[in-house]
Amino acid sequence: MSNLLVQIAKQRFENPSSQIVHFVDNKEANSILNDLENYPHAYVLACLMDRQIKAEKAWNIPYEIFSEYGAFEIDRLACIELGDLKVFFNKKKLHRFNDTMAEVFFFGIKDIKNKYNGDASKIWSGNPSSSAVVYRFLEFKGSGIKISTMAANILARQFRIPFSDFYSIDISPDVHIIRVMKRMGYVPSGATNEMIIYKARELNPEFPGIIDFSCWEIGRIWCKPNKPLCKECIVGKDCKKVL
Repeated sequence: MSNLLVQIAKQRFENPSSQIVHFVDNKEANSILNDLENYPHAYVLACLMDRQIKAEKAWNIPYEIFSEYGAFEIDRLACIELGDLKVFFNKKKLHRFNDTMAEVFFFGIKDIKNKYNGDASKIWSGNPSSSAVVYRFLEFKGSGIKISTMAANILARQFRIPFSDFYSIDISPDVHIIRVMKRMGYVPSGATNEMIIYKARELNPEFPGIIDFSCWEIGRIWCKPNKPLCKECIVGKDCKKVL
């Protein structure tokens, strides 16, 4: 099997199609999430929200809160009480786990203010190693390896933030990525997430996570759970079609 998946990912990394990353359909919210110079904390907080709900809904949460409190700067956000956040999360049904994620949001703000002097971009500034950036995201309450590698991956792959290396940016298995890796025959049907991560490391050791977005896109557009569009898929000729 040729590595068409890796080739596609590398081509997209070398020739990005857009300077704007599409996170949500709300134009203003998307603009804020893309503004790493003025609102880097919006990006970090959105990453922390991206857990067990649709990505678009998770990434819109910071904008919902910023708008409700009229507070977009970190110093003003740090004045919001945890109890108030919990009330708002539950009232608006922002997440599947409203109380828990209100705490994650609250302590995320506190960490950005206290550890990074209110500037979340310090997490990735100064040409850091990929392992350093992943580790810094892991320090946030509610962030596991999946969220941390996803956060570092988007910064490197789509925002083009300079890192000294990409070795520690793994693929972040979600339902689409798992399905694509299995159907393409890279891993067996009973593969664990760890097996998928290490297969990606084998495919492209210098930047395992480079295939993350391509897998996700293929899963969303063509490799659907039911009635996959194999004839239209961009990796059709390389896929073993293990359905």
